[in-house]
Amino acid sequence: MNSEYDVIVIGGGPAGLMAAAAAGHEGVRVLLLEKGDRLGRKLIISGGGRCNVTNRKPVDQLVAEVPGNGRFMFSALSRFGPEEIIRFFEGLGIRLKEEDRGRMFPTTDRAVTVANALVQRLRNLGVAVRLQAPVGRLLTNGDGCGGVELKTGEQIHSRAVVVAVGGKSVPKTGSTGDGYAWAQAAGHTVTPLYPTEVPLVATDRWVADRVLQGLSLRDVVLHLFDPRGKRLTTQRGDIIFTHFGLSGPAALRVGTYVSPAQLKQGPVPLMLTIDLLPEWTAAEAYQRTLDRAAAEPKKAVKNVLKAVLPERMVPLLLAGAGIPETTTYAHLARENWLALARLSKGFPVTVTGTLPLAEAFVTGGGVSVKEIEPATMQSKVQSGLFFAGEIMDVHAHTGGYNITLAFASGHTAGRSAAAWVRGGSA
Repeated sequence: MNSEYDVIVIGGGPAGLMAAAAAGHEGVRVLLLEKGDRLGRKLIISGGGRCNVTNRKPVDQLVAEVPGNGRFMFSALSRFGPEEIIRFFEGLGIRLKEEDRGRMFPTTDRAVTVANALVQRLRNLGVAVRLQAPVGRLLTNGDGCGGVELKTGEQIHSRAVVVAVGGKSVPKTGSTGDGYAWAQAAGHTVTPLYPTEVPLVATDRWVADRVLQGLSLRDVVLHLFDPRGKRLTTQRGDIIFTHFGLSGPAALRVGTYVSPAQLKQGPVPLMLTIDLLPEWTAAEAYQRTLDRAAAEPKKAVKNVLKAVLPERMVPLLLAGAGIPETTTYAHLARENWLALARLSKGFPVTVTGTLPLAEAFVTGGGVSVKEIEPATMQSKVQSGLFFAGEIMDVHAHTGGYNITLAFASGHTAGRSAAAWVRGGSA
């Protein structure tokens, strides 16, 4: 049967838009299918609505920020990494600016600028787009993947298909996990799904009582331990206390490690500690706070500590160290002050889990990368079938890394699909 298109791309998110643009640039006939009523929904809300288009770290450093199969992405990132992504968008007329830790944003501070530029790029390349066109299944046979069947029953034939429909996080953008069933039906393995880059749930009394709810802390260090005391990860950055536990960039990164640990060990609580004074050692925390108390001997230590530690946390720290809030320097016991110093360097939080996958920023797990060629994103199971973005078992920390993976894998999949169409090999 003659193909209506050379390449069909399923999914109008960052990976799908880039895949369609890359394939279209190669001069093949491309159709982009999106089940929603607009393209770029996830792109438009990314980066808090500003779109952190990439992170300007060197590729080896960027891969280190990809705890979920980062090495698999090395080839794609080497060909279309941060610098290539920057040049691509600047070529579309989007001016970018670099902010802290290498994060790149459009100077407009509006994600819709990026989305509109990509959509216009597709128009210029003659890429066909169909909205509100949900796919029901892939058309596969012994010769590979030859198109799709929509949920309406309509079949659309092609010589290659790129699946870029995302995972199951942020379902309001259309990422509802549709592609996993298609991949399994095509013979692929889908590894267990779990939330990553997700807020932490804690059961400590001060959480239930909402003592710290709304308190934000900047530049603290979080350590996560398993029940045996093995450290699972260390993350530094900002956090915010919530009515259920912890959120904020550093807490989200820690959340990536919670579900894998509990999948291995069962739904056991994990211990998290917060280093409130990361620039000081425990000995310095002890001596410097003690020196402050000595300099103001008539003041209650509660009031002295407010200059060093978060004010709303001081009563909890004093109670944990067994020091009455009205205590002054003259009545301090050395062992209690040592306990206070230790707590300031390791405030304990009992983590029982995370928010559910639908509340996560990124999906962990997905189509096994063992069954995908890293240099082309082509399936090892079905010729002519390619994957891009979050549907694969690849995930990164927040900070421009996940969207970089989406663009890199989308670009690789799109170009490789076009090459497959032209020559029969990607």
